[in-house]
Amino acid sequence: MIYYGVISVAVLMFSVQFFFNQLFQKNYGNDLQASLVSSLFSGIVGLFSLLIINGFAFEYTHFTLLMSLITAINGFAFTFCSLKALGKINLSLYSVFSMLGGMVLPFLTGILFYNEPLTTGKTICFILIILSLFLTIKKDDKSSGKIYYAGIFILNGLSGVISKIYQDAPYVKASSAGYSVLTVIVTIIISFLILLFIKKEKRKINKQVIISFIGCGSLGRIANWLLLIALLHIPASAQYTFVTGGVMIFSTLISFFTSNKPSVKEILSVLTAFAGLLILILIP
Repeated sequence: MIYYGVISVAVLMFSVQFFFNQLFQKNYGNDLQASLVSSLFSGIVGLFSLLIINGFAFEYTHFTLLMSLITAINGFAFTFCSLKALGKINLSLYSVFSMLGGMVLPFLTGILFYNEPLTTGKTICFILIILSLFLTIKKDDKSSGKIYYAGIFILNGLSGVISKIYQDAPYVKASSAGYSVLTVIVTIIISFLILLFIKKEKRKINKQVIISFIGCGSLGRIANWLLLIALLHIPASAQYTFVTGGVMIFSTLISFFTSNKPSVKEILSVLTAFAGLLILILIP
């Protein structure tokens, strides 16, 4: 039960991080340049946070470097796909496919390839989370760019799959914190190198942008580290289902304190997700 608490802390961090992302986009933009600048400076903040957690120790193995590189490339591919989709697809469907991918692919990976049991609690929770996600869909007139749904679904789901592969691999590897540190270093290097070669606009980095770097960098990296730790104790098929439902719940609760109050449909969606999480925890 304690590791569901660890996941809950990570989920809360992800939910708060969303608002720092909004702050950054509002003050700096949401194009490729903005994405790379955010990855670079948020990565630096995240690196410092993780080094403190790891006692400023640096761990390295060839396998850890390989997985860190794969993780970083997948992250950039997801960001690129998201940027290309901006303004072309239904944003509520974007969120649904992103969260579905983050839940479904690790769920299937755990069940099919790691012999994780398909329990009654997992099955009911999985169905309720899917139902709650589709309750959030809003119709609009954007129909182009549907190919990005598949990209968003697969790439976000692969992040959880890669974490599962790393934690269960039999090779010599760094700890969860060491892997997180190396992944951030690779991300920083790639972001810096790409920024050197793309055409850039002159933009100001104001106080709000700096605050967003601190918030996104520390919360996002620490949250992912916590999920890696929990993954050693909780099956991927349960963990990422819990994460998806938890993000929905915390994000909606936080929105009560903003100008964007949740609708009745969104509240119903959250109650459905909450019921699913309770069943996951209470029913074996």
